[in-house]
Amino acid sequence: MLSQYGYCGTGTAYCGTGCRQGPCSSSPTPTTPSGSGSVADIVTPGFFNGIINQAPAGCAGKNFYTRNAFLSAVNSYSQFGKLGSAEASKHFCYTEEINGASLNYCDATNRQYPCVPGKKYHGRGPIQLSWNYNYRPARKSNNFDGLNAPDIVSRDAVVSFKTALWFWMNNVRPVVSQGFGATIRAISGNSGAVQARVKYYRDYCGQLGVSTENNLSC
Repeated sequence: MLSQYGYCGTGTAYCGTGCRQGPCSSSPTPTTPSGSGSVADIVTPGFFNGIINQAPAGCAGKNFYTRNAFLSAVNSYSQFGKLGSAEASKHFCYTEEINGASLNYCDATNRQYPCVPGKKYHGRGPIQLSWNYNYRPARKSNNFDGLNAPDIVSRDAVVSFKTALWFWMNNVRPVVSQGFGATIRAISGNSGAVQARVKYYRDYCGQLGVSTENNLSC
């Protein structure tokens, strides 16, 4: 069980008031109040540009990802930003995974979402959407041909953000109450860049004026 302070354990101290992850003996307390403000109010131009400006001048994403494209994509997900942080980016440097096109991201055993010959399903977008079994479902929610035209995720900024929001809402948001470490696992498993992500998370929380929990990487 996970206590209100982010420590894992058993007994009353962990499953009582403020329990985040059960079985709990009381209702979980959300990380932040639901509907506490619009995404546009939280992700201000200064905040967004502050993230963008961390990317070197030669980064493809520096002029690709824009706040207007992000907010346009957010309009497709009315519940985004109503739980936890509204920050949904990873430095905004790359539009595609480094050397991703040289890797095989086709799960040929997946008959529901079969790969199209000649198409690549490597990471694209701010959360690096990958694999055929993610491109096709993302298409259903965002109206693009994920299997036949996966490269649109790195060509259209609004579609790019929409796929990131789709992945966040379906795979990451459900574990937000378990702490930042759980969101790292949901996005990329046991990432070797955990400490770097924790550093950015703390920095962004400081800019937003919100506190961080204790289980940042467990």
